[in-house]
Amino acid sequence: MIQNSVGRMVPNIVNGIPQVPFKGVGKFSPEGNQAGPLIRNCAEFPMDGNKIVGSLKEALKKAGLKDGMTISNHHHFRNGDLVMNQVFDIAADMGVKRLRWFPSAAFPCHKPVIDHIKNGTIDWIEGSLNGPLGDFASRGGMRGTGVLRSHGGRWQAVQDGEVHIDIAIIAAPTADEFGNATGDRGPSACGLLGFGLVDTLYADKVIVVTDNLVPFPCVPWQIQGQNVDFVVVMDKVGEPEKIVSGTTKLTRSPDRLYIAEMTAKFVQAAGIIKEGFSFQAGAGGTALAFAIYLKEMMIDAGIKARFIRGGSTKYLVEMLEAGLTDFILDGQTFDLEGIRSMRENYGHVNTSPFTSYNWHGKGNFASMVDVVVLGATEVDVNYNANVVTHSDGRMLHGIGGWQNCLFSKCTILPIPAFRDRIPIIVDNVTTLVGLGELIDVIVTERGIAINPLRKDLIKATKNSGLPIRKIEDIKAEVDDLIGGPPAKPESTDEVISIVKWVDGTVIDSIYKIKE
Repeated sequence: MIQNSVGRMVPNIVNGIPQVPFKGVGKFSPEGNQAGPLIRNCAEFPMDGNKIVGSLKEALKKAGLKDGMTISNHHHFRNGDLVMNQVFDIAADMGVKRLRWFPSAAFPCHKPVIDHIKNGTIDWIEGSLNGPLGDFASRGGMRGTGVLRSHGGRWQAVQDGEVHIDIAIIAAPTADEFGNATGDRGPSACGLLGFGLVDTLYADKVIVVTDNLVPFPCVPWQIQGQNVDFVVVMDKVGEPEKIVSGTTKLTRSPDRLYIAEMTAKFVQAAGIIKEGFSFQAGAGGTALAFAIYLKEMMIDAGIKARFIRGGSTKYLVEMLEAGLTDFILDGQTFDLEGIRSMRENYGHVNTSPFTSYNWHGKGNFASMVDVVVLGATEVDVNYNANVVTHSDGRMLHGIGGWQNCLFSKCTILPIPAFRDRIPIIVDNVTTLVGLGELIDVIVTERGIAINPLRKDLIKATKNSGLPIRKIEDIKAEVDDLIGGPPAKPESTDEVISIVKWVDGTVIDSIYKIKE
């Protein structure tokens, strides 16, 4: 173990691979060239372009599935994925062991994967863990060490050669026999497939799995067939209605609605809402409510945004179709209206983590956004934030694009001051995921705290009439109300997962919880 620049103890070797400890924001600059895919030969493939094989098992065999490989997939179906459990069932039947699963995220629908970890088919997971898998990992269930990355960090890890993908599985709502594929149409339409793009560019073998085979060419193609080895046709690849989860529903809580309204009023008072501005709101219930309040302010002021960064939802689609923005730059489609809009609206644009979030590129969209509104499980008095573990230390959420979004011009976290009588503002976050120097404003039902580093925001909102307070005062009030802060979670010295920063360095460790 080694201490990184923010005082967190992190391992210097994870799953046999040397690690670089976090050095500070913008302080790590790697050298050398990006990783590259294997050189291929068209003579290896059918000259008529037909790459269809008879089954998923046949495709995995032809791809050379064997012990110790890295298997990847995208998560655009969220909790409606019907493919990956079958992949690991097949691997187990084949007697394959010690796989590394590299999803862009895993969801409660992947709970059966726990059995494949127990039987040795999978050693560990490098990807966001939501729900049962995160709880299982927190109890030390994986043989290897989990690795949590942001969406941009996942692309960075592949292009920089940290992770080599042996076989990529691309669940595609529509595809042709050559492997061109799209996600915005077909009976299982889920929107865009941007999180699977890096997999198709760098993996040794790529398998497209679809339930809607169309004659060549499949257009528009989000995945290009020249990067695909095999095409499999199944009865159903996903349940698009389940891309809507508990985190993508508008809050009905009076406190949360008040927080959302105060957030919108702060943005207005700070002078951020102006002609041609841009914003991004997360998919949580409070962030969705913020977008609604913001919409009304824009209408009243006659202001139009240049672009909105998504996760797209029906609320953002309404703004696009009402002429309140020129573009939605979509990174992930969160509901069925977003899918429809992607098909129908010129201004609803597919993006990928490379264009939006990758820190090891020549810039990305995230830093161009005027204001971003995100959630958090914990924030401390130094404005550091946590989004992956709860106060009990359990790993129940993924990072998503959260870390990458912190580089916007103004980052706001609208959060309740406490949940279930557990304070959200603490002395030190359980797991450090985002640096306080990048988090500008905390909005709670008990007041708004502005990071002292943002003197411009403090000055702009000084006479706004908003309840602006010191974060320490909000914390003290909540501690008095609920009888003091809770005890820190009990954990062992065993690191069960690490958290990567956007540049691939290790920012924190997550420890096995004590039963």
